[in-house]
Amino acid sequence: MFQITENDINIILKDYNFDAECSSYTELQRYDYEEDDPASKNVRLIVKVELKDGCSLVLRFKYEEDAPQDVIEAQSRFAALLYRNGIETPKVYASNGNFTRAYSIDGYNVVVTVEDFKDGEIKAVDPQTAEGTGKLLATMHSIAEANDCHVDCEVLFDPLAPNDLFFYESFIKRKERLLAIDRDLYNSIVKKHDELISRIAPLGRETRYAVQGDISDCNLYRTEDGRIGVFDFNRCGDNSLFFDAVMQAVFESRLMDYPEELDGHQEEIIFSSFLEGYQHVRPFTAEQKQAFPYLYALITAFWGVDMKWADSTRTKTVDEADDVTVHQWMKEISEREATMLTVPG
Repeated sequence: MFQITENDINIILKDYNFDAECSSYTELQRYDYEEDDPASKNVRLIVKVELKDGCSLVLRFKYEEDAPQDVIEAQSRFAALLYRNGIETPKVYASNGNFTRAYSIDGYNVVVTVEDFKDGEIKAVDPQTAEGTGKLLATMHSIAEANDCHVDCEVLFDPLAPNDLFFYESFIKRKERLLAIDRDLYNSIVKKHDELISRIAPLGRETRYAVQGDISDCNLYRTEDGRIGVFDFNRCGDNSLFFDAVMQAVFESRLMDYPEELDGHQEEIIFSSFLEGYQHVRPFTAEQKQAFPYLYALITAFWGVDMKWADSTRTKTVDEADDVTVHQWMKEISEREATMLTVPG
């Protein structure tokens, strides 16, 4: 398991031109890659460092095959661009003109970034917070577009490509069993899926720009004066700004905590508030508004978080469930595909 010492941290601090040394450090997040592969050399470790001068920093240590140093550098440069343009986000520090440095620590090769520590993590979202986050995202999108900023990295969500958030690929892999359960229903779901894709495909030809890509739990904070900020550009990459706006609204309306008074209606209220805030800064075009119902139906029908198609040790998979249950899931997907929500606001 990857381990660091105060001496390792002090070497990094010196390389990033900090005069003060480390007084203490604590782990904020660690991905346990060794759990699946004891020989793994992959690393993702986030550490809070307290300096002897009273300042607090965040050091991120990373080694992953799909995130080479040039990608992390580009992600950091996008974060720095947002910071320079007034977005509330941690300042990222440079060393010799670059935001990343490569190190060999404890037998691991890692890429390191250094940024300010920000307190005030947002866990629960009310309508005002959702509206404010929508405005924040729209401003970030406008900055990326105005500066022609790009990051060559896959994002969490691209409705026109296979992605981890949808279970459609898992659905069609079970084709033979699903056909045996209800051939007409299976074919209807696939036909409707293809229709939804065709309706949003023209938006996929819009120029793609850098997006943070993961506005949700653990990635937002509030300053003492009430400003909403964003950190963690780990999933930053290029995407259609329209696709990203809708998906981030879904993230905030489904993946966080909400006030009790919204119970039963939190998704529709938070989702609407987010997109109303977004459009206050960056209104959707007529073409985007026309495509919106189909994109929302696609997301809702094949949203992987609350449907049990992907392999999992925690819930029954479609392979383990009885035919009656699977048939009920198929009917629910079909109903979700028919959800035609208009643009909020």
